Amino acid sequence: MKRFIVRLILLLAVVSATAGYTIAQTGPDTIAVVYKCDIKKNIAAPLWRTVKKSFAEADSVNADFMLIHMNTYGGQVDIADSMRTLILNYDIPVLVFIDNQAISAGALIAISADSIYMRSGASIGAATVVDQTGQKMPDKYQSFMRGMMRATAEAHGKKPVVENGDTTWVWHRDPEIAQAMVDPSIVLKGIVDTGQVLTLTTLEAIKYGFCEGEAETVEEVLQSAGIKEYTIRELKLTLVDRIIILLVNPVVSGLLIMLIIGGIYFELQSPGVGFPLAAAGFAALLYFAPLYLEGIAANWHLVIFIAGIILLLVEIFAIPGFGVTGVLGVIGIVTGLALVMIDKIVFRFGGSGDGVREIVGAFAIVLFAAVLAIVLSLWLSRKLFAPNRLFGSLALETTVNQADGFVSFDTERLQSVVGSRGIAHTVLKPSGKVRIGDDVYPAVAETGFIPRGTEIVVRREEQGQLYVVVADKA
Repeated sequence: MKRFIVRLILLLAVVSATAGYTIAQTGPDTIAVVYKCDIKKNIAAPLWRTVKKSFAEADSVNADFMLIHMNTYGGQVDIADSMRTLILNYDIPVLVFIDNQAISAGALIAISADSIYMRSGASIGAATVVDQTGQKMPDKYQSFMRGMMRATAEAHGKKPVVENGDTTWVWHRDPEIAQAMVDPSIVLKGIVDTGQVLTLTTLEAIKYGFCEGEAETVEEVLQSAGIKEYTIRELKLTLVDRIIILLVNPVVSGLLIMLIIGGIYFELQSPGVGFPLAAAGFAALLYFAPLYLEGIAANWHLVIFIAGIILLLVEIFAIPGFGVTGVLGVIGIVTGLALVMIDKIVFRFGGSGDGVREIVGAFAIVLFAAVLAIVLSLWLSRKLFAPNRLFGSLALETTVNQADGFVSFDTERLQSVVGSRGIAHTVLKPSGKVRIGDDVYPAVAETGFIPRGTEIVVRREEQGQLYVVVADKA
C-alpha cells in the first residue's frame, strides 16, 4: 500500500512538472507575433495589393495573430469580396480594430474576422451597394450583397448560451442583422425599422454580438484579446510595390490613357514609326502590366486591346487611307482600355440596364480622356515648337517668298500636265507620286486612295500641287 502511494505521488509529480513545462510554453510569458495590416483607404486595387502582401508576409514570419487596423467608407465590392474570402480562409486568428468607420464594403470585411473591437464613437454597417455616382443599385445587386453578408456571418457558426440551466445555440453573429446592413426592408424588432439601412454604434455592436469589446488603441485591443506579451510586425513596401500602387491609381491610369490616345493620334497624323507611337506603347505597358499582375486585367482585355493596335498598324502601313480596318482598330483600343475599369460584379448579372450604364460610363471616361489628350496634344505642340520655346529650334522659322526669288516648283510645267493621263507611281493615301510620261510628280488623290499602278488623270493644280483622280472617274 505504501509503495502504491509513493508511486502515485511520483506520478503526480511528473504530471505536474510536465504540465508546468507546457504552461511555460503557452502562458503569459510567451511573446506572440502580431502582424498589423492597415485598411484605411478606399477599398480598391492598390489597397488589395497591400493586403495580399501583408497576409503573405504574416505567413512567412509565422505570425500568431493578424490585426487589421480599419477606418474606411468602403469601395469596390469585388475587391472587398476577395479580402473577405482571404480572411475567412486564413489559418491564424484575425482581429479587426475599427478605428472610426467600417462602412459599406468595410463592414463586409470586418465581419469576416474572428474578433472585432471598436473605438468609442465608431460605427459599422450601411452596406447598400451604390454606383460610382452614389446612387443605389437595383435589387439584384443588393441581393448579391445581402447573400455575402449573411454567408459571412454564418461562417462564424453558433455559440452556446445557458439560461436557467438550459443551453441554447445562437449565432455568433446574427445573419439577419448582417443582411439588415444592406436591405432597408428588413425589420428587426428593437433594432431597425422599415426603410432604414442598419448601422451599429460601438455599444450596439457589442450588444448584438458584432463586436467583442471597446478599445481606444491597438494596445488595448491586444490586451482585451488576452495577448499580453507581443511584438508587432508591419509590411514594408519596396520601391517596386510603391510604383505598382502608383500606376493602378485611377488618376494615374487616366493620365496613361491620355498618353496612349495622344500618341496614336500623332502617329495617325504623320504615319511612320516614331516617338509618338513609342510613347503610346510605353504608356499602354504601364497601364496594363500592373492591372494584369494584380488580376484586374484579364487575358481577353489584353487580346481586345492588342487586336485593336494590330488593326490600326495594318491600316497605317499596309492599307491606304483610313477605312473599316482603322475604325475597328480604334474601337478595339478604346474597348480594351474601358472594360478594365468595370467592376467584375457587373458581369455576374446579364441583361441589365444598370450593367449597361456602368459600361457606358467606362467608355465615356476613356473617350473624354481621348478628346482631352488630343486637345492638349495640339496645345502643347504649339507651345513647345513655337519660336523661343523649348523645342523652337526644331521648327522652321524662316519663310521664303517668290518675290525674293525663291521658287520651290515650276508652276508652268505643272499646269502643262493638267488633263494628262498617267499611272500611280506609288500608293496615294492620299499623298504619293504619279508618273506622267517619263517624269514623276508629287500628287494628291482628290477622293479616297489610289493603289499603285492605277491609271490616273490630273484634274487640277493648286499651290504647286497636282490633284488626281482614277482615270475611269475623270
